[in-house]
Amino acid sequence: MSDQKILIVDYDAKSLESMVELFSSYKLEIITAADGQEAYEKFKSEGPNLIVLEAMLPKLHGFDLTQKISKETRGSVPVIIVTGLYKGAQYKNEAIRSFGAAEYFEKPFDKEKLAKTVLSLLHDEMDIQEDLPDPEAVLKLLSDEDESKDS
Repeated sequence: MSDQKILIVDYDAKSLESMVELFSSYKLEIITAADGQEAYEKFKSEGPNLIVLEAMLPKLHGFDLTQKISKETRGSVPVIIVTGLYKGAQYKNEAIRSFGAAEYFEKPFDKEKLAKTVLSLLHDEMDIQEDLPDPEAVLKLLSDEDESKDS
């Protein structure tokens, strides 16, 4: 799993640091950002496999960022929202249904549960990618098929 990359976004330096610490024991490349705009730029340039972010972010709100990433990737890059501000089922439901979040945690959160969720989502993504055929092989098969029909 060493080629897996996660982006962690939080405006609070201590929260960001503890999140990095939580995932540093796993073989993951960790990228960080302190605001929504920086996170979006790093998402575009670094291509993380998963994003963990605080909902309340300066410059670009976490819900808006989640929606933007979810739309652009058609949900293929899971976004997990971890927030201390938006508490309650209505926020969780809105984040998942309306904005495309893969999961939603309220601070303080169960670190083990968050880690398991991240690893599970990364593993699911790897399984999907392994199941997809190589585009070049598919094109070759199709062109071979066309050639055999012509003869």
